[in-house]
Amino acid sequence: MSLTNILMFSTFSSDFVSAAANEPAPNPILSFLPLVLIFAAMYFLLLRPQRKRQKENANLQKSVAEGDEVVLNSGVYGWVSAVEEDWLWLEIAEKVEIRVAKGSVARKVSSETKSAE
Repeated sequence: MSLTNILMFSTFSSDFVSAAANEPAPNPILSFLPLVLIFAAMYFLLLRPQRKRQKENANLQKSVAEGDEVVLNSGVYGWVSAVEEDWLWLEIAEKVEIRVAKGSVARKVSSETKSAE
C-alpha cells in the first residue's frame, strides 16, 4: 500500500468512528423486539396448532370403543372388535382380524357417511 492510501484510509476510518460516537445508543428493548415477534409468530403458526392436533388425536384414541368403524393411517378400514390397553383388534373382513396400535387410528368413520352410501 502506498502512503496516500494509508492516509486516506485513516482519515475515512476516523470520520466513521467519530460519527458513530456522536449517535445516541439505540433502545435495548427495540433491539429485542424482532426476536420476540419471531417467537410469537412461531408459537401461533407452528406450536399451537400442533398441540391442538395432538390433543384431538389423544381424545380420539381414548374414545375408540368396540363396534366403531375406523380408518388407520395406512388407509385400512375396519370395525373395532376388541380394545386392549395399547392395542385394538380390527375386523377388516369377515373372520379376518388384525391387531393394531391405538396410535395408528387416523379417524372414526361417521355414521352419516355410511347412510349416504
